[in-house]
Amino acid sequence: MTTVAKPIYDIEQLGQSIWMDNLARDLIQSGELQRMIETRGLLGITSNPAIFEKAIVGNKIYDAAIEAGIRANQSLMEIYESLIFEDIRNACDVFMPVYEKSNGLDGYISIEVPPTIARNTEDTISEAKRYFAAIGRPNVMIKIPGTPEGLPAVTEVIAAGINVNVTLLFSVQSYVDTAWAYIAGLEKLSEAGRDVSKIASVASFFLSRIDSNVDGQLDSLLKNSDLSEATRSKLENLKGKIAIANAKIAYQEYKKIIASDRWQALAAKGAKVQRLLWASTGTKNPNYSDVMYVDELVGADTVNTLPPQTIEACADHCDVAPRVESNIEDAYAMVAALKDPDVNINLDRVMDELLADGIEKFVQPFETLMQSLQDKVNQLATV
Repeated sequence: MTTVAKPIYDIEQLGQSIWMDNLARDLIQSGELQRMIETRGLLGITSNPAIFEKAIVGNKIYDAAIEAGIRANQSLMEIYESLIFEDIRNACDVFMPVYEKSNGLDGYISIEVPPTIARNTEDTISEAKRYFAAIGRPNVMIKIPGTPEGLPAVTEVIAAGINVNVTLLFSVQSYVDTAWAYIAGLEKLSEAGRDVSKIASVASFFLSRIDSNVDGQLDSLLKNSDLSEATRSKLENLKGKIAIANAKIAYQEYKKIIASDRWQALAAKGAKVQRLLWASTGTKNPNYSDVMYVDELVGADTVNTLPPQTIEACADHCDVAPRVESNIEDAYAMVAALKDPDVNINLDRVMDELLADGIEKFVQPFETLMQSLQDKVNQLATV
């Protein structure tokens, strides 16, 4: 009998892996991370600058390591990297049995290159390679933003034999471009005579932020007291629906891509599919189900990365069924309805805004963390 909470166990049986969107040193050292593997079926971890800011700022567990960095005359960036690299290595070690048991499908710990270089291809390539070498674990996955400048870096980093988590994907087209960037990287790797079966990648497709943006625009339209009941109903019916519809459409594109001749040639050599990873899955609107971005998107060859509170909610009351391919016609209709003259929401513009905002949401906590770390260095240096 499995010890994993049944809803999460059922999700895994349907071909979806649950990863957690959180990492901190005390989570590792306390044994809590191992417990969550055993009781919550965790199969991987993602991190980002915002997560590290929450983990490090105001947490004394890092003080000894910071003091060691000060004694070694390390720069602020060297101290920062020593902290996060150690956490990533230790988390990789905790998940190594998962990595080995799954033959390299799961058990990954994702770490993002500095968000300040999201628009610089060459710097992204060099930093991804440096991070991978410095961490020195086969189950580390380097996060690269899915910007126009990031995607050529994805190809080169995959071609170098490095696992990649492509993050901040919002539009279906950005996902499609990401998938082909991965395939191009594997083709280069294969042409170099290397084993493509050892590489893994996920495409992190963001959800709740889309609904937050679109719902805000719908709410603004609904403030018009002159709306007809039919128009009002039309607008209300779109609220909380676009992110999931968008994700389901992306999954249909995934199926087309893996049916292509280019992919099939790589699959014959043992290549792993680049799984769609549902990100930003904590429900932001309290009027919606706290597991809506889990229940509606369970399906084969996918990952859902959840914040801790959503993992607990899912363990308690997820309603598990393979819904990622259900109501596909409705999904297309929902997205098409945004172009209705009564609605007139430009989804492409929404996606562009969300990408720019997403980069800023990582840059700001990164800069705050570096300033807080500098304050901590100054404090400890005088002790």
